[in-house]
Amino acid sequence: MSHCREDSFLPVQRIVYALSKARNLLTAEMDVALAGTGVSGSHISALLVLSRGIARSSVGLSRQLGINSGFVTRVVDHLERQGLVRRDRNSPDRRVVNLTLTEAGRNLAARIAEIVPAVLNRRLAGFTPLEFAALCRLLGRLLDE
Repeated sequence: MSHCREDSFLPVQRIVYALSKARNLLTAEMDVALAGTGVSGSHISALLVLSRGIARSSVGLSRQLGINSGFVTRVVDHLERQGLVRRDRNSPDRRVVNLTLTEAGRNLAARIAEIVPAVLNRRLAGFTPLEFAALCRLLGRLLDE
């Protein structure tokens, strides 16, 4: 079934517009909540994915987060300058660069894990538990998870 058609295109009604606007609102709110930490909303996912061992390289981050390798490089460069991430060459294959959180990076990831839910809970305060579960389920389907 086709849900979107050219003849009924209205940008404000498009799912891409709504998802993009929701992401931008959340990122701006995260930036405010993270003020003084040296990182912004665009760094949160990378720090949390690395802290949980879900990815251990830039390629892994790119795949896991669904972002291009150039953006991942800029994020990792920033985190490395902040002393939060260390790049280590894989000894058997020097082309592979492993990413490791420093102690400061692990501490900040733990703080972020406390900050992010508060921001999300403020944005989601009007949702009932059933609406929240439905939102998560539908977004999972959209992402094919």
